[in-house]
Amino acid sequence: MNDRLTNERCFEQAQSLIPGGVNSPVRAFHSVGGTPIFIEKGQGAFLIDVEGNQYVDYVLSWGPLVLGHAFPTVVESVVQSAQNGTSFGAPTRAETELAALLVSLFSSMDQVRFVNSGTEATMSAIRLARAFTRRDKIIKFSGNYHGHADMLLAQAGSGLATLSLSACSGVTLHSVQDTLVAQYNHLKSVETLFEAHPGQIAGIIVEPVAGNMGLVLPQHDFLSGLRRLCDEHGALLIIDEVMTGFRAAIPGAQTHFDVQADITCLGKVIGGGLPVAAYGARQEIMEQVAPVGNMYQAGTLSGNPLGMAAGLSTLRAWLSEGRFEYTSQLCREFVEGLNELASRRGILVQISSIGTLFGIYFLKEPGRVTNYEEAKRYVDPVRYAQFFHQMLKRGVYFAPSAYEAGFMSSAHTKEDIAKTLHAAEVAFALL
Repeated sequence: MNDRLTNERCFEQAQSLIPGGVNSPVRAFHSVGGTPIFIEKGQGAFLIDVEGNQYVDYVLSWGPLVLGHAFPTVVESVVQSAQNGTSFGAPTRAETELAALLVSLFSSMDQVRFVNSGTEATMSAIRLARAFTRRDKIIKFSGNYHGHADMLLAQAGSGLATLSLSACSGVTLHSVQDTLVAQYNHLKSVETLFEAHPGQIAGIIVEPVAGNMGLVLPQHDFLSGLRRLCDEHGALLIIDEVMTGFRAAIPGAQTHFDVQADITCLGKVIGGGLPVAAYGARQEIMEQVAPVGNMYQAGTLSGNPLGMAAGLSTLRAWLSEGRFEYTSQLCREFVEGLNELASRRGILVQISSIGTLFGIYFLKEPGRVTNYEEAKRYVDPVRYAQFFHQMLKRGVYFAPSAYEAGFMSSAHTKEDIAKTLHAAEVAFALL
C-alpha cells in the first residue's frame, strides 16, 4: 500500500485524464454515489484498495474470475506464456487446445473463432447470421445487453439504465433500423415481429438469463419458444453466453434449459480474467467466416497467447474437483440467507440465483420482475445505493449498480458468506 494515496485522490487524478475517471461507465459509482474504490490487489475472494481496505468481492471483474483473484495455476500459466512472448499475430497451438475444449463441451458448436471482447463476439455473431441467412433484421430484447456495437444499443441493459440514458449519442437511426426490439419473457412480442417482417429476420439474439437488468430468469417456455420460432421462420438463434457460460451451468445455460443455439457467444470465464471471447456454431454456419467464406472478421490480438493460457488454465481448474458444484451450493445458501434476513425485516426484495450468479433487487412496491419494463417500474435504485454503501463500509463489495448481477467464486468460503450475511443483517436493520 502507498500511504500517500487515497481513493479520492486517485479519482481526482483519473478524472482529469479519463472521461469520468473510468474506462467503463458503471465503475464511476454514479448510480450509487460516492467515490469509486481504486484497486491495488486482488487475492482469492478479496479486493484490497489503495488505502489498504479489504473487501469480500462479489463483482469478480464482472464475472470472469470463477476461481477468485490470482489463482496460482492461472498466474503461473500466464507468466510462462509471457516468457515466450506476449503476442505473435500468428497461430499457436494453445488456440487449438482451447477451441477443442470448448467444442467438446458445447454440442451446438463444431467450430469456434476467438475475439477479444463480448462486444466483438456478439457483433460478429450477428454479421454471421446475416451472412448465412442473407437477411438483414435482428431481434433483440429490451434490457438485454450484448456489448456496445451500434446496432445492439437499442434499449440495452445495465450501463444505460444505470446512467438513466434512454439512447446513446452517436448511434444513428440508420445503425439500428434493422434491430427489432421485443420484450424479454414475452413470446407474443417476438411472434408479432416475425409476422410484421416475413422472410426478413436473420436471427434472434438473447441473454438466456438476463444479467444486465439485474438477474432475471427465463420463464419455463421462453427459450424453447424462441427455438421453435426460429425454426419455423428460418432464422438463427444466437445465445449470448458471455455472462452465463460456465456460470449458469456447465458448460452454460443452454444445458441447464435444454435449448440449443445456432450461434453461441462466449467470453469472461473462457479468458480467466484476460480479454478473450469467442463465437461458435455448426460447421455449415462457420464456413461463412473468412478465410473460408466471405464474412470478414479479424483482430490483431485475437487468440493472444496470454489469454489462451489463462483460459485453458481457468477452465481446467474450474471443471475439476467439484469446484462448480461447491460454488453453486454456496451461492444458493447465500441467497437463502439474504432472503431470510430481508423477510425478517419486512424489506421488499427479489433475490435469486442460478449456478454461481445471483441478483438482488430492492423493490418500490410488491411485484415480480420478469423483464426490463417491470425492472424500471419496481426496482428501487435509491434503496440499493443505501444498501451498497452500508455493505462497503463493512468490507463487502457488490456491483455499484442496482441493475447488475453478482458473482461467486470457488475462493469464497462459508466464513466469507457468514461475514457478508452479518453485514447484510446490520444494513437491513439500518434501512
